[in-house]
Amino acid sequence: MRAARCGAAFAGRGGIVDILLLLIPVSVVLVALIGGVFWWSVKSGQYDDLEGPAHRILADDDIPSQVDNAAEQHAKLISIKPGAERGQ
Repeated sequence: MRAARCGAAFAGRGGIVDILLLLIPVSVVLVALIGGVFWWSVKSGQYDDLEGPAHRILADDDIPSQVDNAAEQHAKLISIKPGAERGQ
């Protein structure tokens, strides 16, 4: 009963129509904005390859990468004792 009185009082002043006149354009603009962002993300390739990186993690690398080779060479240079290059 109380809800009916509140609804009737609110509707009697034209409040529902005023709210709809505000909410409908706001929702249309929001949907257009979300649609534009989604369209941009599809066109820019954000969803191109979702499975590739997951499979690359699990793939067995038989050939060491250049990064690994560079790290090994760096470790060898660090492990050389001072003066060892001169034959002392």
